[in-house]
Amino acid sequence: MDSDSPSFAVLGVRAPLVRALERTGITAPFPIQSDTLPDSLAGRDLLGRGRTGSGKTLAFSIPMIDRLADAGRAAPNRPIGLVLAPTRELAVQIATALEPLAEEFGMTVATIFGGVPQSRQVRALRRGVDIVVACPGRLEDLIGQRLVSLDDVAITVIDEADHMADLGFLPAVTRILTATPAGGQRLLFSATLDKSVNRLVTRFLPNAVRHSAGEADVPVATMTHHVLETADATSKKVLVQRLASGSGRRILFTRTKHQARKLAKQLTAAGIPAVDLHGNLAQNARDRNLAMFSAGTARVLVATDVAARGVHVENVELVVHVDPPAEHKAYLHRSGRTARAGGTGDVVTLMLPAERGDVTALLRKAGIDAAPQRVPVDSPVVTRLVGEVAPLVAAAPVAAEPAAPGRSRQNGSGGGAGSRSNGARRRPETDGPTGRRRTEGNGAGQRRIEDGGGSGTRRHTEGSNGRRRTEGTGVTSRRHTEGNGSTGRPRTEGGTSAGRPRTEGGNSTGRRSARGHGVVPAGSTGGRAGFSRTGNKARSR
Repeated sequence: MDSDSPSFAVLGVRAPLVRALERTGITAPFPIQSDTLPDSLAGRDLLGRGRTGSGKTLAFSIPMIDRLADAGRAAPNRPIGLVLAPTRELAVQIATALEPLAEEFGMTVATIFGGVPQSRQVRALRRGVDIVVACPGRLEDLIGQRLVSLDDVAITVIDEADHMADLGFLPAVTRILTATPAGGQRLLFSATLDKSVNRLVTRFLPNAVRHSAGEADVPVATMTHHVLETADATSKKVLVQRLASGSGRRILFTRTKHQARKLAKQLTAAGIPAVDLHGNLAQNARDRNLAMFSAGTARVLVATDVAARGVHVENVELVVHVDPPAEHKAYLHRSGRTARAGGTGDVVTLMLPAERGDVTALLRKAGIDAAPQRVPVDSPVVTRLVGEVAPLVAAAPVAAEPAAPGRSRQNGSGGGAGSRSNGARRRPETDGPTGRRRTEGNGAGQRRIEDGGGSGTRRHTEGSNGRRRTEGTGVTSRRHTEGNGSTGRPRTEGGTSAGRPRTEGGNSTGRRSARGHGVVPAGSTGGRAGFSRTGNKARSR
């Protein structure tokens, strides 16, 4: 924040909003807020340019609440304010910034995005929502179902319009803007103004007042850039783990979703709590992982480029490009997760010798002057980037995955349902008069389960190389060994195997069956997914 800038009150923000801002720790405006508020509060269309972390969210949130406060409450399914955002994460964060301001005037805010059932969003709209923060895809769906009307929208905001263009959302944005009243106020914020964004501005904001707070394609002065070269992939893996070991928040960017998921698991197994963020995660998993990162439960976020524009978490001290991005704009957007709002931060790009030419060209286009260094993991440069090393944390136990529906194998029955079930309820951690002891490990660890109670016990050890399990149910028992790769197992499973003969005992009877199966996940209870029955030839009673 600029101490020389005028106060919010001087800029024309009404007193209740000033008090609400002060309660959240915001006492003075950022430059883009100082520049834009006089025009936006006056109801003018506005085009704002500024890099990420420059304060754009409040630059449109404050005038939206201020101008809608006296407009009366929204009718059911007819919001009076609309914010369009490119990602679910950004939509949630915008709503979080709007809500304390809206509460000052009894206004309501709701988010609309895909990846979750629409029923809750529809119920909120029916109750009447003043401001909707939406992703274009789901909003268009609801408009098509006539579950929401934009006829009463007085103020429309398009945030991160350039990212909308990158994701291919501008046709949907165009249709949505067409559905809003032509006389309404429109505010568009974008880090860059590409041709497609300019066409949107020309059509819908032809007379917009333009403001810019720093060029988005110019690196932030308070951000320090480093390029570290490793000899091979093994050395790179060691360096990544070292850079992730600090006590402060850090974001590691990978090129693919699979790499993000894999790296987060590897770090967690090594004692460094990490969560992943990418497009394949369900919404509840994305929310949970972001909450863990924001709260500090996980110090490391491993992400694909989806997070470069959709995640705004303060006090990220280090950004690591584990895989260098393909273009310089992506580099700047990724790097913009640190050194936000006038803060400082470090950015590290890791590269292999074969990537030197590509990385050099990337940094030149981004305007970054950083010479590659080949340094050992214990060098002073790496030690400074890591900072205070956090204590290692034991990996949390892996919860058993629920069985797939429609398949159960009753203990002691021998009936051909297939997955074990202990009645209609899930067994608690301690069950029965003799109790149960259970130890689980993550990744390459082990899991030992001992069930005591009645006439049977079970001992079960799992590891990365194999699994041994002994089960007893009444008068009969079963023992089988499973392995990965070259380890042998009496029970044969695999996509190329014809099946597996298996004898199961229950009371005095058993059955013999053959199945073809892929990989048995740790903790699985033998659900139907992935199995194919070879017929009745191997089955006898």
